[in-house]
Amino acid sequence: MQRLTAKPGDNLDLPTAQGAPEQVHVFSENEIIAIDTALAARRALLVRGEPGTGKTQLALAAALALKRGFVSRVVDSRTESRDLLWHFDAVARLADAQVHGALHPGAPAHGAPHREAAPVQDCKVSVRERLAIENFIHPRPLWWAFDWQGAEAQATHAGSAVPSKLPGCDPKNGVVVLIDEIDKAEPDVPNGLLEALGTGEFTPQGMAAITAKGVPPLVIVTTNEERTLPDAFVRRCLVLHLRLPEGRDDLVEFLVKRGAAHFPDVKEEILKHAANLLWEDRDKAKREHWPPYPGQAEFMDLIRAVRDLADKPKSRKAELDKIAGFALRKNPGASS
Repeated sequence: MQRLTAKPGDNLDLPTAQGAPEQVHVFSENEIIAIDTALAARRALLVRGEPGTGKTQLALAAALALKRGFVSRVVDSRTESRDLLWHFDAVARLADAQVHGALHPGAPAHGAPHREAAPVQDCKVSVRERLAIENFIHPRPLWWAFDWQGAEAQATHAGSAVPSKLPGCDPKNGVVVLIDEIDKAEPDVPNGLLEALGTGEFTPQGMAAITAKGVPPLVIVTTNEERTLPDAFVRRCLVLHLRLPEGRDDLVEFLVKRGAAHFPDVKEEILKHAANLLWEDRDKAKREHWPPYPGQAEFMDLIRAVRDLADKPKSRKAELDKIAGFALRKNPGASS
């Protein structure tokens, strides 16, 4: 069985788009144990926690550490369960039919491109082939996870994009799937995944069943707890809770370690000062019930900003005090 080779405290640089903030993931012991357990149990890993605790980047870090393929989908209120399996592009199919109808008004309603002296029956067959549903079916994350080679063939056939591969990673080693922010979807979305995840099989519209092949995927699902997830779905997942430390000293130590991994050129005293500023604003926000509470993401934004704004390390502490409010106080009540 494949397992993570990372150790607690290991830092992993994550690839980012040009111009995007750097990302470094620091593996915790709980994260390593949870991922290894999900791999062994062949269950999805549901990662719970407030925004900014590293839930999303955990999946990318796991894919890199395991040298697997990686696909992701951010869920929104319009997402349907089948959008995580496959997508039928009805709009493109209708457009093709309308273009053909406009160019060949004498052809059958579902006719193919006109050819001089082409028999009517031959024309009908060609159109049927051109507008076949399978030509407009696009693979989505779980299809790539179950059968990468088959999904690649279908993507080429339907003209959709193939996910880029992470450096040093190969889908032959398996695939990590990130289903991000599933709590934004309607309850039938997570429930709609149960059969596919449980049986390793689903059937796209107008096609034969897609069956899981090769190394079982690692499916990581995140939630910001904005909406309660169905019990039936949660029961079929392993659950990892990502929480920031509660006490001041513990939180400061936690943030300083992660800040040092991201920004090795920033002195520890600056990291500590920023962490203490965050704790004070976070503590007040929690006491006054002013969500969202500042967390790890805001801490990283603050350090990144002060590093670039203050050319001299000696001036960074004063700069922190000037800009901290913009990064840490996001609730309207927190500005008072």
